[in-house]
Amino acid sequence: MNVKSLNDREATAERLLRSSLDHSYEPSIDIDWQAPLAADGWGIPAHRVSLFGTELWEGLTDEQRRTLSVHELCSIARIGLWFEMILMQMLLRYAYDRDPRRRHVQYALTEIADECRHSIMFAKMTERFGVPDYAPRRGTHELGRLFKTIAYGPAMFAGTLFVEEILDQIQREAMCDDSVHPLIRMVNKIHVTEEARHVRYAREELMRIMPKANAAERSLARYLSSRVAFVVARNLIHRDVYMAVGIDPAAGHKAAVANPHHQETLRWSARKLVPFLREQGIIGGPTEALWRKAHLI
Repeated sequence: MNVKSLNDREATAERLLRSSLDHSYEPSIDIDWQAPLAADGWGIPAHRVSLFGTELWEGLTDEQRRTLSVHELCSIARIGLWFEMILMQMLLRYAYDRDPRRRHVQYALTEIADECRHSIMFAKMTERFGVPDYAPRRGTHELGRLFKTIAYGPAMFAGTLFVEEILDQIQREAMCDDSVHPLIRMVNKIHVTEEARHVRYAREELMRIMPKANAAERSLARYLSSRVAFVVARNLIHRDVYMAVGIDPAAGHKAAVANPHHQETLRWSARKLVPFLREQGIIGGPTEALWRKAHLI
């Protein structure tokens, strides 16, 4: 889709608002949080676990592998929750400067409400599985504070798209996999359904504003997007998850980063987004090295 073929911003927002009314969930009600957990359920499919195919993986029992998959799923959800909090603040700042009578702004507020429910849903899921809070490390946490303060326009929407779309790919696959816990599949279904609207909103907005962006804004968007991509990719799997199965965190993290299967999963998760960001001029130039270093290209 090129800029000329983009739908009118207000017309798109009107459709997204209608879809929000017809296809939204209330996780506190729509998920049975008290249902028994499947004894043999996985958090993510086995081939997406970060240690899959390594010597460390071969040394784990089936039960340990399932346990690790649940901890990794909760780590991925936690980094998603972290970024959703960043996104809510950026969207609120975005709406603050605009006419609230416009459907476009009303949809931004609707997305904030969605993200608030998603954050609570991810927190309740982690609590239900009795998993630690795999919060981002201090440096990453502070980088998030910086990003939400300085990112605007192209940088805001490109960074948002990266996090939303890689989580979407992981969740779309897992929600259709019968080996995954039913509770997790329902969480994935809710998030995928509602994030589809968020992705469309962000993609179209990025396509509208990039042609108007000046050289400085484009450079900032490329730099910040590459930093977000690298930091999120390296923090999807918190190194402390390996403690749950008796593996030293440093050894587990080192094995995962070097694991060709895990590297391929990262590239797979970004496979639909990377060509789009290239078209928009977000990926390219010196900052592309960070995308490659993160195994996203």
